[in-house]
Amino acid sequence: MQFHVKINDVKTTDELEGAWSLDDYKELMNRFEVPDAETVKDGEVKDFLFMAINEFEPREAAAIVLDYKLSDHLTEGQIDNISLEMLSEKMAEKYTEIDLHKALFEVNQLLYKAYNGKFPHIQINVIDLEITSNEEDAEINKETVLKSLSQGLSDNNLLLRLFGDQLEGKVPFPEADGIIWELKEKGNGQYEVITSEKWLTKDEVVNTEFDASVMLYDENAAEA
Repeated sequence: MQFHVKINDVKTTDELEGAWSLDDYKELMNRFEVPDAETVKDGEVKDFLFMAINEFEPREAAAIVLDYKLSDHLTEGQIDNISLEMLSEKMAEKYTEIDLHKALFEVNQLLYKAYNGKFPHIQINVIDLEITSNEEDAEINKETVLKSLSQGLSDNNLLLRLFGDQLEGKVPFPEADGIIWELKEKGNGQYEVITSEKWLTKDEVVNTEFDASVMLYDENAAEA
């Protein structure tokens, strides 16, 4: 598949909009034992939650938030280990399961703000991207966008070094779904891509407009 790619902007931020809802904050208030939590006005919920979090030791608070966010994916032992490691390590970049990086960032983001530090400062990139194709069967999804985008990056980019075979379509690329956290279609070929700074930095963008040739993994061809 052939795509034309234009990278309009790469913005670095430590905020992921919509990561936490008002209902999330209210449930966390209960878990952090805020007295009379149900009487707190909506506009004050976040402030009350942050004050409550500060009554706990950072590791204990991390375990509570991790349990709320990721108890369906992590065991009690894993939560205990991560709650300790995330005090000094960027677990949203280092954890072995890439699919959990976004959720781990959301946990880290909340705790970093609540404690005004104490947890690592992790940043993400919001990429304003235009990607189009003249081919009717060219599907624009996380995998094809990532494969296209990678062709405008410098050779020392981590994606190119770790996932060369996947990017070239030689093997399946399920990791693409966890590497690109969000892919938002904005119309007229315009997209917003959100990913960790671990995978792509602004300085690694060496081409801002280019043609990309994307190969998908063909299981039948691989077995032939």
